[in-house]
Amino acid sequence: MKGPGPVSIRVSRLKKFQSITAGHVKKYGCFMRNLKLTIQYDGTGYSGWQFQKNGLSVQEVIQNAIKKITGEKVCVVGSGRTDAGVHAEAQVANFKTSSKIPLKKFQMALNSVLPKDIVIARMEEAGLKFNAQHDARGKLYRYIIVNNDFVNPLLRRFAAKCFYALDLGAMKKAARYLAGRHDFRSFQAKDGVGRNAVRTIRKITIEKKGDLVYIYMEADGFLYNMARNITGTLIEVGRGKISAGDVRVILRKKDRKLCGPTMPARGLCLVKVKY
Repeated sequence: MKGPGPVSIRVSRLKKFQSITAGHVKKYGCFMRNLKLTIQYDGTGYSGWQFQKNGLSVQEVIQNAIKKITGEKVCVVGSGRTDAGVHAEAQVANFKTSSKIPLKKFQMALNSVLPKDIVIARMEEAGLKFNAQHDARGKLYRYIIVNNDFVNPLLRRFAAKCFYALDLGAMKKAARYLAGRHDFRSFQAKDGVGRNAVRTIRKITIEKKGDLVYIYMEADGFLYNMARNITGTLIEVGRGKISAGDVRVILRKKDRKLCGPTMPARGLCLVKVKY
């Protein structure tokens, strides 16, 4: 049985776009689009994703680039903030615009004016109600550790060094205690914002390739510095400073002073946002 031909596919896409834009026109009384971005960036030179008064953010740079192309002052809504120095392979954001520039040309234009450490990997039409932050259902982060006395200069901006011998078996056992729904107050750095500290970690995987240790963490959300504090605690377990079972006590006590150190931002990367 033959599938739909190229013409049918194009017509289907056109109808979908017309449906989306019709909703925009009905709500705003003019042509309006909601564009979804998938963004890659090297966070080394930025104060994080979110706009900061005292530093240059990825959000600010992208908003300025859009204004340069369209003349519009827009608000680019990210799936969540990444801290200063943290990277992203697939940050997701959206913004509304009245520009009629075709997607591919818009994407190419943005990338031509953005600095080389920020790339719009994908741009697509989204429904009027899509919100990159509120609609996100989970995030996957990766932390890279160079388990060696020396760091490959090609990795120095994207990995943190740990020269201690690490017991990966003990680290994996500790990680299993962290999986599930818990109050992660012990792993939360204070940021002056009162918030519910209960999160669900869906999985933590740890693997070693050569002298590189990769820690992947997927959760429905992360508290401020949570991923980096968990990594620091797992390293303490790996080097034998605390036991895997101590992690259960740290969780139960809800005391930040009990968990491991906050690992450097450069080793952390946002790999995927799930919707």
